[in-house]
Amino acid sequence: MTDDILQLEVSGIEAMVLTGIYSEETHLPQPLRVSVTVDLAMPDRKFTPDTPLAASKNYLDLKRSVTESLPQGLHFTLIEAVAEHVCAQLFAEDERVLRVEVKIVKLAISHDGESIGIRFVRNRG
Repeated sequence: MTDDILQLEVSGIEAMVLTGIYSEETHLPQPLRVSVTVDLAMPDRKFTPDTPLAASKNYLDLKRSVTESLPQGLHFTLIEAVAEHVCAQLFAEDERVLRVEVKIVKLAISHDGESIGIRFVRNRG
């Protein structure tokens, strides 16, 4: 096994998620901008022009972990729990995923180019 790692990234996904602790946040979904980076164990062989997708991971899986796997109607008190859910989804679907980094920006409170939110990193453990 090699120490090389392949990083896949999808950034700037906008999703409406029920999250927040204040009364004005808890009844309506709020917009989040989510970016996901996954460290994937490298295959034993090099990538060549004819290497099949199975040797890597479909980028759309990262996007779906945000856009489709978050339960509709479930309120996440903290955006940290949203990030935890994304990590769990990606670890569950592919054992080659070694590490997941999720960045979440709360758009409703970010103004004038600010990025207010979290960066959450979970290692397969």
